Amino acid sequence: MARLEEIRLHGHRLSYRTGGSGPVLILIHGITNSSASWQPVLGALEEHFTVVAPDLLGHGDSAKPRGDYSLGAYASLLRDLMLALGHQRATIAGHSLGGGIAMQMAYQFPERVERLVLVSSGGLGRRVSPMLRAVALPGAELALPLLSSRALVTTGAKVGGWIGRVGLRAGSDLAQMAEGLATLQDIEARRAFVHTARSVIDVGGQRVSAVDKLYLAEAVPTLILWGDRDPIIPVRHGIRAHDLMPRSRLRVFEGAGHFPHHDEPLDFAAAITDFVVTTKPSKPDDDRLRRLVVEHGTHAT
Repeated sequence: MARLEEIRLHGHRLSYRTGGSGPVLILIHGITNSSASWQPVLGALEEHFTVVAPDLLGHGDSAKPRGDYSLGAYASLLRDLMLALGHQRATIAGHSLGGGIAMQMAYQFPERVERLVLVSSGGLGRRVSPMLRAVALPGAELALPLLSSRALVTTGAKVGGWIGRVGLRAGSDLAQMAEGLATLQDIEARRAFVHTARSVIDVGGQRVSAVDKLYLAEAVPTLILWGDRDPIIPVRHGIRAHDLMPRSRLRVFEGAGHFPHHDEPLDFAAAITDFVVTTKPSKPDDDRLRRLVVEHGTHAT
């Protein structure tokens, strides 16, 4: 069973869950979530992998300092966590914002990444839910105390539970969103949320895109997992990314929402396990990366 542990990196407390044995699998949660969001699949994944699921800075039980909450900063944080724990390489799986961080990590530190698993990932298209776009509006942080009020959050969680019990998958999305909002009741968490959201989102939607670099995935085995009823980031982003990523795999979970690991936990864990078992880890190859970058640059001109 995954245990909750703590480490200090660069003077800041970083909480993480770890357990299991075998190849290393790092799980990166989405915005306002924490490592707890992986609970439905941790047990099944620990049967095959050494799982490491951190609470990103600004989230969960980790510190919430003033600082850099960009994708690049998070990628560096995960590289440093791997070094501190003695893990040289890993399969990197990211959900939502975590997917963008996973891709950034593969771009910044390809020598550390064996495979990528992108779950309802950000960074693959402009569209995102109106609620997240609203965070980019001036003064939006002033409304967060109301949105994260205990009464409203409790109502959202109850509604999500009711919807889920009658068999509608939207219930898991509402419940997870309510849990995420509940984490914003203290000022440090709200500040971290705003800085993180505005680093990747503006009023028009997602402003950070990996689409122009997806050709680099030729060097990294990639699995894309999505729910076909995702109300936060549309599944067409995943379908388009699959078309643009050479030799990537795509699995769309019918009827699932933004959290397919909650809606279909057994199938989700099985998909990741099969992917790792049936693919070879990428090998650091600077010459190959140079060829890809140069050839793509030549075609672009």
